[in-house]
Amino acid sequence: MASNFRSYIWDPVLIVCQIVLMQCIYYSFLGLWLAGVDSLVQSSRSLDQIFSYEVLGFATMQGRLSMMAFILNSLTCALGLWFFIRRGKQCLDFTVTVHFFHMIGCWIYNAHLPSALSWWLVNVACMALMAVIGEYLCMRTELRAIPVNSGPKSNL
Repeated sequence: MASNFRSYIWDPVLIVCQIVLMQCIYYSFLGLWLAGVDSLVQSSRSLDQIFSYEVLGFATMQGRLSMMAFILNSLTCALGLWFFIRRGKQCLDFTVTVHFFHMIGCWIYNAHLPSALSWWLVNVACMALMAVIGEYLCMRTELRAIPVNSGPKSNL
């Protein structure tokens, strides 16, 4: 009797749906974190905060708070990996995919590849956090003991 537990059937529709879901989680929670940060310093909301590499920086308070929002978003996305991907082996793949599509979005928005060192450092740090924490959570769930008891115990 074949088991369907963790079958390794390649399902492109599932993979594409998971990629779209992770992108939605990434941008919706990044928007929420940035809205929270903006409410702290009473600044205006803009797409520049998400896609412009010039916003992220150590020089201004707005830049440091935006960097904090990106870091918090990587923790939120790690939870998204845990809830929806559920495979430790796939966490790095989905993390890199999410950040790759974000880089493409930034490239299109700015009309050139991001050139600020702070943008690259923040995104590499977020990628590392999201992958490591997501993989830790998924592996912890995968390694949970599976109960083998099939019936009541009898006294022999």
